[in-house]
Amino acid sequence: MTAAAPVRPVPAVRSTSLWVALAIVLVAINLRPAVVAVAPLLAEIRVVEGLSGVTAGLLTALPVFCFGLFAPVAPVLARRIGIERALFIALVLLVAGFATRLLPSLVALFAGTVLVGAAIAMGNVLLPSLIKRDFSHRTGLMTGIYTMAISAGGGLAAGLTVPVAQAAGLDWRLALGAWGIVALGALLCWLPQLRGAGHRIGAGASQVAALRRDPIAWQVTAFMGLQSMSYYGLAAWLPAVFVARGFDAAAAGWLLSIASFTGIAGAMAAPTIATRFRQQSAVVAGVTALSALGLLMVLVIPGAEIVGTVVLGVGQGGCLGVALTLMALRAPDAAHAAQLSGMAQSVGYMVAAAGPFAVGALHDLSGGWTVPLVVVLVMFAPQAVVGALAGRARFVGEREAAPAPAP
Repeated sequence: MTAAAPVRPVPAVRSTSLWVALAIVLVAINLRPAVVAVAPLLAEIRVVEGLSGVTAGLLTALPVFCFGLFAPVAPVLARRIGIERALFIALVLLVAGFATRLLPSLVALFAGTVLVGAAIAMGNVLLPSLIKRDFSHRTGLMTGIYTMAISAGGGLAAGLTVPVAQAAGLDWRLALGAWGIVALGALLCWLPQLRGAGHRIGAGASQVAALRRDPIAWQVTAFMGLQSMSYYGLAAWLPAVFVARGFDAAAAGWLLSIASFTGIAGAMAAPTIATRFRQQSAVVAGVTALSALGLLMVLVIPGAEIVGTVVLGVGQGGCLGVALTLMALRAPDAAHAAQLSGMAQSVGYMVAAAGPFAVGALHDLSGGWTVPLVVVLVMFAPQAVVGALAGRARFVGEREAAPAPAP
């Protein structure tokens, strides 16, 4: 009688990967509400706190500036304590930032904004490197899912903040603070990732210095900065544009929400398409052109706000997805991906911080919204150029063309 073959246990790799993917999505959902939720409430904040257009622009630009200022901290933490523990610290800071903004003080509002900006900066940098490390065989798919979650979080914040506040009778501080509950949920769900954590990434200072001399790294950085500058400049002020055209605050917030939700389609599709080709230049040109077309429709066609925001959202979601994908595709490993992500987001978001501030200042100077929107529209041209350069099939540190890794 033949002995039965021993039953082998089913490996837990798939279930573990699914849990990590879910945890990444939960963190990614929190990378926009702390910033985007301010825009629909900005008119109320200006009245209650007596802010000028320039000061309000500074408030909306501050978290983006913090994205750049604190992005270099993330790879350092990841090298010392591991990616999982560094992300846990980021979530703690995010919850603390929401709590600080509840205090009845203008200083607390700005201090809490710095905390949420620092937290999101770390998440922005660490999640792409985590995807590169744990999902190298599915980079395009996971980057698409991750970017989709970012867009969904922004869309929910833009569309729900004012209606929920009005229905519950919340003032603007409590309306912003309510999103801290979502951040706290992500923090609790991240706790299982700390078991056995401590995997460190190994890029050192010499590799960082080498990236700063690498033209490909600067091309990726420039594309990241320019697409972020247009996104945050428009996210901060589009509701005000729509209010000036006769929409109420809730409707204006929903229009911004439409752009974020339709961005999910671009965020999901663009990385998946981009990773199917050796070069991503054509995809970069396509998503940038969609962004420009959507803004042009909003600018010159009265009554086309809904259609224009749909097209704009798809284009901007695609731009973000491609920018994050390039950080993975232009890096040969997770260590380089973390460093390239840190550099691109540090310098890139410093550039992007000019967007909300410049749009607000140009509005104050011109007395209308045409001039600032035209300036944003013009900036799509250099964005397309540097994106096409960053889309060439090369790794950082290389001078000759090399095939990008398969997704």
